[in-house]
Amino acid sequence: MPDILVTAQDDIGVVSLNRPEVRNAVKLSMWSELAGVFSNLASDEAIRAIVLTGVGADFCVGADVTEFDRIRENRDQSAAYEVAVDACSAAIANIPKPVISAISGYCLGGGCHLALACDFRFADRTAKLGIPSAKLSIVYGVKSVQRLLAIVGIANAKRMLYSGERYEAERSRSVGLVDEISDDPVSAALAFAGTLARNAPLSIAGAKYMLNGLSQAEGALDVVAARRLIDQAADSDDFREGRRAFIEKRAPRFRGR
Repeated sequence: MPDILVTAQDDIGVVSLNRPEVRNAVKLSMWSELAGVFSNLASDEAIRAIVLTGVGADFCVGADVTEFDRIRENRDQSAAYEVAVDACSAAIANIPKPVISAISGYCLGGGCHLALACDFRFADRTAKLGIPSAKLSIVYGVKSVQRLLAIVGIANAKRMLYSGERYEAERSRSVGLVDEISDDPVSAALAFAGTLARNAPLSIAGAKYMLNGLSQAEGALDVVAARRLIDQAADSDDFREGRRAFIEKRAPRFRGR
């Protein structure tokens, strides 16, 4: 069986980590594969939103530490590993479509890294989120720390990174790490994704680009590129369709162009 499953439900892509026997621990090869999956989904016009989840009881326990003696033994190997991890999270975070993670069970370390790159995080009450890097003498990557800081604030980010504590679902929601708690996070994520998929793709892409840039370090947002996205939407058929639908009091039929 493949380590990553990619399916579609109407206009929603579903990406599932598929190593339930090891709580969906992510191998080095999977970081690169995931980056490719999201790059492909970015260019698939039939897909309007994406749900990221894990097969079985857990979202993802983190990186597969059992292979670290071979592939992450020293600073050079660690640097190369981080390049692969950052490329994966960038592919998720920068895809111009909404991405929702559906979390059950463990969401730790590298699993939390994946969830942080998503736009939204839905969880059930079995969810346990945390970053145990301080228990492994690992310094979490810059991009992931930036995302964590933007989502939970500096005091909560420090506590999570210094302590390595695992946060239950309610505590995760209280600090902003989880957006919604549901008995069935996959179904809830699919329903929300369906709602977002009916909205204008160019609007979502532009908002996502700007919010991602503005939430990072000063100067991270390319204002010229943001202006291009604003202009693209202003000149689009979708904008004309949105105006017509509003006047005609009907649901708009957006095409992303």
